[in-house]
Amino acid sequence: MPELTRRRAIGAAAALAAAAGTRTVAAARAADTGHHGGPEAFDEVYRGRRITGRAAADGGHHHEHGAGYAVFIDGMELHVMRNADGSWISVVGHYDPVPTPRAAARAAVVELQGAPLVPLGMPQQ
Repeated sequence: MPELTRRRAIGAAAALAAAAGTRTVAAARAADTGHHGGPEAFDEVYRGRRITGRAAADGGHHHEHGAGYAVFIDGMELHVMRNADGSWISVVGHYDPVPTPRAAARAAVVELQGAPLVPLGMPQQ
């Protein structure tokens, strides 16, 4: 049996961590998957704000980045994008990936702290 060295121990730990991360992403995808392989639709009130998510009716811009999925906070669209690893980000939480569009909407509500969501391209007053 080969001798256990620090290099082999670190390599084994890295392999186990990578395998665990892959299983976590796969589990998150499976937990929030709809009938056609996309995320489930949702409609709820979270911290006093109505958040909804559903398959996008048009295949336009959402189809490119949001995998055909639209998210709204109080009726205003929250731009979301699906990353290559299956995680999601929003324009509000761009550097904080989450496992589902629902989680992206909830994170945006927390980050907004009651402020209204301003559509992209709209000047603030």
